[in-house]
This record gives sequence, structure tokens and C-alpha cells, in this order.
Amino acid sequence: MDLESIPGVGEKTARSLSALDDPERALRTGDVAAIASAPGISQGRAARIARGAIRHEHDDPGEFLATDRAREVYRSLLALLKDRTVTDYASQRLETLYPSARRSRIEEVQAFTEDALARDPDPDVLEALEGVEPLREPDDVRVRERCLATTDAERYAEAKEAIPELPVEVVEDAQGLAELARGYATVIALDESFAGITVEGDVRVEPDALGNPAEVVPERSLAFFARNRDRIRAAIEVHRVAALDSDYDLAALEGGLSRLAADGTVAGDEELDRLTAAADDVDAAVGTAETVANDHLREAIREQDVTIEGSDLLSLVERGAGVDSLLSRELADEHAAAVEAAREHVSDALALEPGEAELARRIFTDEPTFPVKRDEDAVARLRTELTTARERRASRLKRELAADLADQREAARQLVRDALELDVELAVARFADEFACTMPTVVDDDVGFAIEGGRSPLLEEPVEAIDPVDYEVAGVALLSGVNSGGKTSTLDLVASVVVLAHMGLPVPAEDARLQRFDDLHYHAKTQGTLDAGAFESTVREFADLAQSGEGSLVLVDELESITEPGASAKIIAGILEALEDNGATAVFVSHLAGEIRETAGFDVTVDGIEAVGLVDGELEVNRSPVKDRLARSTPELIVEKLADESEQESESIRERSFYATLLEKFD
Repeated sequence: MDLESIPGVGEKTARSLSALDDPERALRTGDVAAIASAPGISQGRAARIARGAIRHEHDDPGEFLATDRAREVYRSLLALLKDRTVTDYASQRLETLYPSARRSRIEEVQAFTEDALARDPDPDVLEALEGVEPLREPDDVRVRERCLATTDAERYAEAKEAIPELPVEVVEDAQGLAELARGYATVIALDESFAGITVEGDVRVEPDALGNPAEVVPERSLAFFARNRDRIRAAIEVHRVAALDSDYDLAALEGGLSRLAADGTVAGDEELDRLTAAADDVDAAVGTAETVANDHLREAIREQDVTIEGSDLLSLVERGAGVDSLLSRELADEHAAAVEAAREHVSDALALEPGEAELARRIFTDEPTFPVKRDEDAVARLRTELTTARERRASRLKRELAADLADQREAARQLVRDALELDVELAVARFADEFACTMPTVVDDDVGFAIEGGRSPLLEEPVEAIDPVDYEVAGVALLSGVNSGGKTSTLDLVASVVVLAHMGLPVPAEDARLQRFDDLHYHAKTQGTLDAGAFESTVREFADLAQSGEGSLVLVDELESITEPGASAKIIAGILEALEDNGATAVFVSHLAGEIRETAGFDVTVDGIEAVGLVDGELEVNRSPVKDRLARSTPELIVEKLADESEQESESIRERSFYATLLEKFD
């Protein structure tokens, strides 16, 4: 796939998309999460790119929504769908669904929708979805206790690029390796010439290390799982609660994640925990041990009666002896006990193994001193020993865990991807359920549309409170009716059904059959009379439509408001004649239906939303348009009501005659 051929993708974006593992798959399937993982691409932009790729695949110009009002209807319907998502991903993913005139695209989404409608939006599944988010690659992995070493400058550059997580050092010989080993817990020599050398410390000769980064720097893989641990666990829970089919071993993946700490280290290994705690607590343990020894010795001195003969004292003074000599002579046993107590405290506090405990004993010497003091070199040796042992064990455990999780990476990706896509499907299922939707029949014949039991989802009322509407139009029709009778909401219903059907989604009706339209022109009611320039622009727009509107659906709400009523009737009649000749499907809502019918040069159909009457001052309306019926106006109904009341109340003959005369004017 030529990435730059996709609408909205330039050279820079194409380079970013090329960094993906499988950009073609991501674009073909509309995988917003995968596209958004490309450098510099946000999730919102990823949705636009995915939609552009879909349009490119289906050779779709993306011009189905031809007017502002048509686009408003689409955005409103899309908002209703997005309101029923749990994850941000699903909300953005729904942006890739759009009304199309291409049958291949409609059928593609219809197949997706059929699967979606089979889903059960169980509350437990929706709750589990709350923890699912797209996976992210960590970009901050740095390992300082391990390094790569080479004698070759080119190899150095190659290593820096292949494994940026590790420091890379240039050495000249084995002595250089030995020096590195004193500063790093592990040194990995990349040159085969180092094979067979013996160097103190953890030095490994691995000429093929750059080809196996997972072995050399397991932190790379572990960081991925650590960063995404909660998201993967949430996806596993979704699969279990929703009983999704999976070819992956969920228990094995979950077991691997349980051994991984949030910071990417290995969790649950008692020996590693012991070494980590010991290395971190060396100074604190030694400090406390000093206190223990000195408190012990101080108490012994306080309680001990020391008697020194004068000749002995003189002899000690002449020899320059101090308190150490006195301790050695008079308190040797107490000093030895104090030192032993200090050694035991260090060993017990750090839970040292025998070999480590032997190093710890050297921290406090047997030579009598007061106060008892540590040997800093011995402390440093113990700390180095513990740190090195910790890093070696951690490194081994990391390699083992990384190896166990290596084969689970794609499983994790697929599990999360499936969970996120489930949220998209459930949003469609919830929309269909809440608005009593059904799958429409979309045909290639010029049949217009036929809707049974439709309820507009754009009305701000509960679905059960909306009166169902039946309406069918093939060709051109005028829709008449009383004010507030539901003419505009009927147009909204038709527009909603057509838009959703061309998105490949279910429609809010008991049944719907419609032709596959090329585009939708929906003109909302104009507020006030247009000035000359705006009027001219409007007429030009209809002129273009009249010339190339075959296969279009045209919905117009009270176009007569653009100019004077007399002129409006003539203009609308002319537009309808052109649309009729061109084979378009059109519904024009108008209060001038009678005048337009008389002016039009063909037998234009006039449908009516009839008011049954006035009940307590409120209109009672049959919301389904009646075919070939010019609906009575609200004023006519009021005059009729007054005439009936005057007849029943036996008012003056003159008053009854006035109402009857007015009523005759409507005939």
C-alpha cells in the first residue's frame, strides 16, 4: 500500500506509519490504537487517517453528506453511539464509521454490525472494560549496571543503535574488560577475540548479542509488560467475563504478569528480595551494630571494678599505653563479646548467608578499641558483594521471565485489541437496543425509502414516549401538516435512517427499505427571509443539484421562508420539476403545498401529517404522513372548533354564520 496515497497522509506521516509493525493491517482494519502508537500521531488523528485509508480502499470520495444539516445529523448520531462506549479507544474507533455510497463499504460494516448485534452488553463486561486501554511501548528503559564492550568503532556504533538501553564502552584489551568489570555488575564483550580470557567479575563473551537483544536486555520486554500490566489484566478479565473465544493461554500470561512488579523488576522471588533488602540496608545495619557494641561495652565498663597497681600504671604510662591497652588487659572478654554482638546483629538484620556473614565479620575487628568502629573497606566489600549478587540474580530472573513472556507479547496485543473492539461492538448493540433498531434493506433499485415504525433518535424524549412513524416516498413529494405536528422530526427520522443505513448500521425502525443513495442533501429551515445575495446562492445550489442530482436524496424544510410566499411557491415548484425530471428522491416540507401543487408542471405527490383535532387546546396528531392528503392547517382546526362550539351553544345566527363563512374559505 502506498501510504502517501491515503487522503490526509503526507511524507512525514507516511514515515511515522512505516514505523509500525504492520501498517497495512492497522489501516485496513481501522485499528486506531495501532495507528496512534506511531510517532507523533494522536488518537484523534489516527481515527482520521484510518477513515482516509478506508475511503481509499473502497474508492470512496467521502462526499455523501452534502449539506451542513446532513453533517449535523451524522455528528448527532455518532455522538449517540459514542455516548455508549466505555473506552476512549472505542469512541475514536467509531469515528471510522461514516455514511458511504459504496456498496462494498456498506456491506463491510453490515457484516461487523451483524456480529455486534449478537453481543450481550452485560454490565459486568462493561465494568471490566473500564480498565482496558491501548498498549503503549515504553521509551524510557535505561540499564546502568550492565554494559556492552567492544574494541571496534563500527561495532560500537552498531551496538548503540541496536541496544540503546545499555551503555556501550570501547576497550583495548582484557585489562580494559577487567576495569569495566569493577564498575559494572555485568560486562558483555561483543568481540570473539575475547573468548577464553579469564577476568575477575561477571564478564560474558557474546559475539551474537546484538542479534538477540531480548537476552541481553530483558528489561526491554519486561518494561513493555510492566507498563501495560493492568491493561492486559483488564483485557484478560474482559475475555473471561464476556466468554470471548481466544487461542491464547490466559492462565500462562496471567502467571507471567504475576511475577512482574510495576517497575519492571521480578516479583515474588524470596532470595532476590533478601539480597535487595540486604544491599539497601547495609549502612543502617552496621550503624545499629556499632551502637549495640558500644552500648554493651559501655555498660561493662560502668559495672566493672578495675584495679591497677601503681607500678603497673607507671609501666603502662611509660610505654605510652592508652585505653586500648587497658581494655586489652582488663576488659578483653567484654570487648570480644561486644564485637560478637555487633557481628551477629549485622548478620541477623541483613539475613546473611554463611559466605556473606564471613565478610560481615571483618567489619568489626578483634583489636580492642573504644568506641568500637567499623572498617569502611569491609563495609564496602560487603555492600559490593550483596549488590553484585542481587544484580546477577535479578538479571538471571529477568532473562527467564522475559523468555517466558516473549511468546506472549502478540497474545497480549491481540487480547487488548479484541477487548477494545468488543467495546465498539457493544456500543452499536446498546444503541440498537435502546432505540429499537433493526437492520435495513439497502437495494440498488430506484425505490426511494420506506420506513415502518420509525422513531427519530434525535428527539430529546425517551424512545417509548415517541409515536412511531410510517412513511414511504418514491420520487418527489411535498409534506404538509399543522404546526408542531412533527414534519421536521419526520425529516430528521428519514435523514437518520438514511445516514445510519449508509454507515452499515441498524436504523431506528421496525422495518426499513431504501435505495443506495449517492448523497444526502438536507436543508434545514431558514430563519427569516434571505437577502438578495443569500437567496441567489441558495437558488444556485438547487440549480446544481437539479442538473446532477440523480441518485440523490433531497430533504428540505420550509424553503418558502427564503423569500415572499408567492415567489416561493413558484421557485419550489420549479425545483421539484427539475428533481422529478432528474430521477432524484425528494421530500419538501411546506405550508404552501397546495399552491406549489397548483403551480408545478407535473402531478406532485402531497402527503399530510394530519391533526385529528384539538383536545383541551392541544393538537392531537397522527404522526405518520398520509399519502396523497393535503393536511389541514392549525387555523382551520381552530375555526372549525369555534364553529362547532357556536352551533352547540346556540349563539346568535350572525356569529354562527361568521364562523361558517370563515370555515368555507379553507375549502
